[in-house]
Amino acid sequence: MRLLRPRLAPPPAPGVGEIVAEAEGVHVRLGARQALVGVDVVARAGEVLALVGPNGAGKSTLLAALAGDVAVGPGVVRVCGREVSGWSAGELALRRAVLPQAAGVSFPFSVEDVVRMGRAPHVGADPGEDEGVVAEAMAATEVTPFAGRAFSALSGGERARVALARVLAQRAPLLLLDEPTAALDLKHQELVLRLCRDRAHAGDAVVVVLHDLALAAAYAHRVAILCAGRVAADGPPAEVFEERLLSEVYDQPVEVFPHPRTGVAVVAPKRTP
Repeated sequence: MRLLRPRLAPPPAPGVGEIVAEAEGVHVRLGARQALVGVDVVARAGEVLALVGPNGAGKSTLLAALAGDVAVGPGVVRVCGREVSGWSAGELALRRAVLPQAAGVSFPFSVEDVVRMGRAPHVGADPGEDEGVVAEAMAATEVTPFAGRAFSALSGGERARVALARVLAQRAPLLLLDEPTAALDLKHQELVLRLCRDRAHAGDAVVVVLHDLALAAAYAHRVAILCAGRVAADGPPAEVFEERLLSEVYDQPVEVFPHPRTGVAVVAPKRTP
């Protein structure tokens, strides 16, 4: 007799402002290095939270902790109100979708096949629904024109967008994106951050690791600035993007000024003429 996986029910949509994920007093050690030290952070439905800071500050480690992909101790991580370790793999996959820095596929899957992998947690869903979600995710990330191409034949930027489409197709209320704009040109950097805003507007909680402070200022509702495994500041970009703090965190003098048209904070390194 063939055994079928039971269908797991997707979680109810969180209310705007509801805490979807939180780290409380989180410490993470990677080998001999203490990567996170007593970190507190929350991700709320309807909000884009950007994690910024210099290399090695702990941004990706914090994202992995929120995803349940690294061991935490001491401290606790909760997703949808329950400790992340309390969810089964299938239950967790319905609640959070993760975009890692590097997107690799070992077999010659097509672009459409890779995006369809995002539907794996939705066992027993209507095939028509799956097809519609996959098509919508590919259209949103502008990868539909090469849906039939092999993933391995794509450029780095194209792979990044396909990987994001897979995350969108997963339809989880928590999106955890690690440097989604790193390999992208200017147009597609803006596209990805607009998609983050769109998902937040639709009620999701989005946590995104960014190096570009201009993108964080323009698109994030809230920013957590990490430095040496600790949160140096947490709040709206207009409040936490302050010259003295950023200069200390990045060990580089910077200046912060409002954009002449939008008023959004612009951060630039101080350079001598």
